Amino acid sequence: MINRPQATPSPTLSLRERIHRVLNDPDLPIGRVIAWTIQALIVTSIITYSLETLPDLSPAIRRWLTIIESVTVVIFTAEYLARLWAEPRTRDYAFSFFGLVDLAAILPFWLSTGFDFRYARILRMLRLFRILKLTRYNRAMQRFHRALMIAREEIVVYLSITAMLLFVAAAGIYHFEHEAQPEQFSSIFSSMWWSLATLTTVGYGDVYPITLGGRCFTAIMLMLGLGVVAVPAGLVASSLSTAREMEQTEAQAAKLEQWSSDKSDANEKGGSL
Repeated sequence: MINRPQATPSPTLSLRERIHRVLNDPDLPIGRVIAWTIQALIVTSIITYSLETLPDLSPAIRRWLTIIESVTVVIFTAEYLARLWAEPRTRDYAFSFFGLVDLAAILPFWLSTGFDFRYARILRMLRLFRILKLTRYNRAMQRFHRALMIAREEIVVYLSITAMLLFVAAAGIYHFEHEAQPEQFSSIFSSMWWSLATLTTVGYGDVYPITLGGRCFTAIMLMLGLGVVAVPAGLVASSLSTAREMEQTEAQAAKLEQWSSDKSDANEKGGSL
């Protein structure tokens, strides 16, 4: 059994380049440790966030939860600043998906510190963005993100058509049911709930048509709703397949490049002898 040599940051790299490699290359031993540590802290932070919502917590427990929250945020902030400093193109990272997620994960804590306005508490909801940080360290989630980027144009078209269908459904059911049920379908806006539940095939049953025209219209909307539910699943499945093929192609290209590099190094050594 041949042991693969573990990758280590090259001593010829600058400090900035070495930090960038450590934060972004999970093949490095220290990079792997940092990645797993951040993942553990993310899970810990989410658990403490959930525990804070429990009633009748003792002051001592709440104090410990606050301490854990403060420590995790400080570490997340250090990670964000390190990535911001080490990134070759700082602006690209700052406005990238992961950069915005990293910022949203720490921003509520610092904005709520030192200010005495109560409405800042709503910013605590942004702590939920920390769970999105897990996608950075999960290849499957990265593949899913790539799939969404591949199908982004089709998704925009789908969402536009869905929005138009929602409005048409709300306007149509309002036309058929307003006179028969003025309280349930008082306006097109109040009919939006019915159109959303119908097109997504949920059908809660709290609001339903009672006229013949309304029922026929509902049947048509239900058939359209099947397509509304099926289309995004097909788009994502196709994009995931494409993303997987791209990953395999990139992996093969990387192996070929490594093989060529090793062969070149071997030839150079042989020539020097």
